Amino acid sequence: MTVFAATLDPRTTLARPDLAAQALEGLVPAAAYRAVEPMRGTRPMADIHAAASPASERIDQLLFGELFDVLERKGGRVWGQARRDGTVGWMDADALAVPGPLPSRRVTAVSARLPLNALVDDGAVGVDDSAAIGEFESDPVAVAERLIGVPHALGGRSSAETDCSGLVQQALFACGQAGPRRSHEQAQLGVAVPRSQARRGDIVVWLSPTGDHSWTGHSALMLDSDRVIHASGALGAVGIEAFDAADARCRADGFAAPVFRRITP
Repeated sequence: MTVFAATLDPRTTLARPDLAAQALEGLVPAAAYRAVEPMRGTRPMADIHAAASPASERIDQLLFGELFDVLERKGGRVWGQARRDGTVGWMDADALAVPGPLPSRRVTAVSARLPLNALVDDGAVGVDDSAAIGEFESDPVAVAERLIGVPHALGGRSSAETDCSGLVQQALFACGQAGPRRSHEQAQLGVAVPRSQARRGDIVVWLSPTGDHSWTGHSALMLDSDRVIHASGALGAVGIEAFDAADARCRADGFAAPVFRRITP
């Protein structure tokens, strides 16, 4: 299958007109291609921004232990791609280090000194606060419920602060499932189900109108057939709300009718 440059999303494609990752040579046009430099996150959370300035919009976060493929360095900042969720952006160079031994555990507790889903070595957090790499939970909603009360913040995706799609992503990661970063990507997961059949664990997404923002919709998880759990600006935090109330507010704000996706049988 041929991949055409026009189909590649610049938010998840490590390429600009002047520079692109070596792996994209022949797929996207660029003046130069360069091999990436894999680096590992050393802060509990480090912000990823849309532009080189740290004052630009925060579009994602890199959690401790996650890999970031650096393609360009400029004035203490680096441009590259978060390997775990594919986000392309800029971050502080001093939040990264050359990778050492592979992480052996994943943080599972929301009260640990490192955030949920951070990747760590043995002894970095207590055994009760982590699980071996490859051991996962089975219920994304149960994971999200442990995050109730975590502040809502655009660009956040951790147990310290999160936006709506970040909450869904982290719940999926904890269960060993694919967790794309943005709502429009989450709206393509699994299979579609009608509203009348929506149940616990289904993802619900209201896609947003286009505008001067990077977010692409509002994501939530169905707590049961009548309620959602989501990180909401209206609530100010992760919380539980009647589906009808959330639906009415999203539609009043110009969002599209919700789509429901089931990712587990």
